[in-house]
Amino acid sequence: MTITCYKPKISERAVDVVEAGRRPRKGRIGLELNRDLEFSTDALRSFAFARWEPMIYDAMVVAAAVEFSDRAIKRPARGWPRKIELRIPVHDPMRWSDTSVSGSLHEVLGFLTGDLWEIEFVKRAKTEPSPAQECLQIPRPTKAVIAYSDGMDSRAVAGLLGKTLGKELVRVRVGAKASGKPVVDGRLQPFTRVPYKFKSALTNGETTARSRGFKFALISGLAAYLTNASDILIPESGQGAIGPALVTVNHGYPDYRNHPRFTRLMSRFLNALTGHAVEFKFPRLWNTKGETLREFAAMPEGDSWRDTKSCWRDSRWSALNKRKLQCGVCAACMLRRMSVHAAGLSEEPGKYICEDLRAPTFAEAIHPDFQRKSAAFEQYAIAGTLHLDHMADMAEEDARPTVRRHAVLTGMALGLSAEDAEENLIGMLERHAAEWNSFVNDLGARSFIRKWTRASQ
Repeated sequence: MTITCYKPKISERAVDVVEAGRRPRKGRIGLELNRDLEFSTDALRSFAFARWEPMIYDAMVVAAAVEFSDRAIKRPARGWPRKIELRIPVHDPMRWSDTSVSGSLHEVLGFLTGDLWEIEFVKRAKTEPSPAQECLQIPRPTKAVIAYSDGMDSRAVAGLLGKTLGKELVRVRVGAKASGKPVVDGRLQPFTRVPYKFKSALTNGETTARSRGFKFALISGLAAYLTNASDILIPESGQGAIGPALVTVNHGYPDYRNHPRFTRLMSRFLNALTGHAVEFKFPRLWNTKGETLREFAAMPEGDSWRDTKSCWRDSRWSALNKRKLQCGVCAACMLRRMSVHAAGLSEEPGKYICEDLRAPTFAEAIHPDFQRKSAAFEQYAIAGTLHLDHMADMAEEDARPTVRRHAVLTGMALGLSAEDAEENLIGMLERHAAEWNSFVNDLGARSFIRKWTRASQ
């Protein structure tokens, strides 16, 4: 008898980044600079251009090329990894092809996305002109850089750390809004933002978007390099940084986008590329999101958390009557709502498409004017609920071997002993479980959320 083992098919595609007016090689997906990818002059000027180098521009092109490839090439229906060949024109290919730079780049991308990357660097035909020299817009030296978005974590952690760091903290805009600078006590804060965007949206592309972590870490790293900052702050709580890697979904590769194991590799790449040593730090890693929100809400500007958004879903699933809301039931929305409850706070009505979590059915919970009710929407909601429920299960004794292994690896990335990492991780998971159980119980026995969780067993 012959037994044939199933071997997942690996998607293989190639992408050529090309300069304006040039064409990709036959059979390759093309990304043309200036046509498909647009750099914002105003955003570029938000960087400290007194130290402008062609390497800065090239690094931004690399970030965009990785993001484009990740989004344009779909994963196989059965399986996870893809093989992605990528050719990028840069000013100094010798620098980018150096073993220390190229090797660490391939290592960090492979670990982050779970894919096989083959990146080739070629010489640009034309030199990219330098931006107009201006007065330095970011104070130097600075102490730390933080990714700053419309999200609750970045708003809260920037506020908490800003009390001591003041102008030594530079915020890097990574959210959807391209304009608007953070203001504290009536004063603009040191600020920069992602300086590029794709001119047209990708359709039918890949949605897992694991490379987003690379883009945000690289842009933050460049800001740190330009301002001589030594620290890059990751604002996520333990639930957001460790939870997605600890609680995986089906055949999906662990999500390391905000994990210490990823940032350790990213530090190595940034050091090789720039020669500037930076350290990624997690000031709230062993806290829950609810604990961070409670602390921030007690500050004078703490009420600004109400203006933040946490939803992962695009406008198709979070817009109502031409207003951008939040879906209310993805994993990010559920974590937000649980954290608001844990902090002893509340939100005014009208923030979510799926408003009433106490409703007996999912259909009854959705706003009646929402037009995209579907089985897929409900499945997404179930996945979001079960992610938090399964994370709470990790606090149980039965899960201790898995948690212990994860703690050892996380501790190595952070320079902690296995014992200290395990103690911190278990403590965070136990507090998460307590917050989740309190939240679900408060929704009542008739809630559709409660019916999806182990509480109904």
